[in-house]
Amino acid sequence: MTDRQVLRDGYDVVVLGGGAAGLSGALMLARARRSVAVIDSGTPRNAPAAGVHGLLAREGMPPGELLARGRAEVRGYGGVVVSGEVTGAVSAAGAVRDGDGFVVELDGGRASVRARRLLVTTGLVDELPEGVAGVRERFGRDVLHCPYCHGWEIRDQAIGVLGSGPLSVHQALLFRQWSDDVTLFSHTLPALTDEQAEELAAREIRVVPGEVASLEISDDDRLTGVRLTDGTVVARAALAVAPRMVARAGFLKALGLVPVEHPSGAGEYVPVDATGRTDVPGVWAAGNVTDLSAQVGGAAAAGAAAGAQINADLIAEETAAAVSARRRGPG
Repeated sequence: MTDRQVLRDGYDVVVLGGGAAGLSGALMLARARRSVAVIDSGTPRNAPAAGVHGLLAREGMPPGELLARGRAEVRGYGGVVVSGEVTGAVSAAGAVRDGDGFVVELDGGRASVRARRLLVTTGLVDELPEGVAGVRERFGRDVLHCPYCHGWEIRDQAIGVLGSGPLSVHQALLFRQWSDDVTLFSHTLPALTDEQAEELAAREIRVVPGEVASLEISDDDRLTGVRLTDGTVVARAALAVAPRMVARAGFLKALGLVPVEHPSGAGEYVPVDATGRTDVPGVWAAGNVTDLSAQVGGAAAAGAAAGAQINADLIAEETAAAVSARRRGPG
């Protein structure tokens, strides 16, 4: 993404992150006649994917095209969308908030920007299992994590599941919906419980003991198998992994807002209430930064809902100020 707009000093709302959640929130706010700016680092989580799935009327659309359309829509209503990395949110005096809201600091010596409210939609980072050659390079292609995102594309194929986290057994049971041929590689998993072993056996999911060393790739660049440390190769056409998902929220530390461990054990997230409010007054969050499992449609919906809530909060503030001014009377 290239800058086609320039940030001015202040906005009603600054949206941190320009994915589906951020752009949807910005669109809602811009249509509410709010001044809004979106600051995006240009590193979307789904960049390796060929298409977005499960999104009504946009099924299979390349992620880059979806975001380009979203940016154009926000700009069409007067919103500003620029590229940049946010390094913090503080006031000029060093406090977390000044009388007019927040001051958002950008990297590279760029000017900071003021905001009455913040919407955090910076998403998350997938921390992939280490030590298996080929996993990182093929992530988003034939190394996958979400059956709802990629299950149809690998239906009826030989699917492997790399046992590396607390959700790996659940992941194997999920992928069984898309294929009769699913193998769970125990890899670094602790010993299965009796209940887990029974569930896997009942679903005819083979469990292969031993650690995985690498992936086998054909000359035409396709995954063909999984190689164990003892040299055994198990033929597979796709491999599911369970990355640790960590919210991109380090820049919020000065606000006293830090990610916490998700109850599922799948990673770290920023907690919010049902409206998207965080524990810090004036700050909302939406999308994968607070919902680790949200797909594009869910993230977009959460962003739009948070945008509406922020507008309502601003209206309440403005109404209270108008009532106070009326009571004081002229002069």
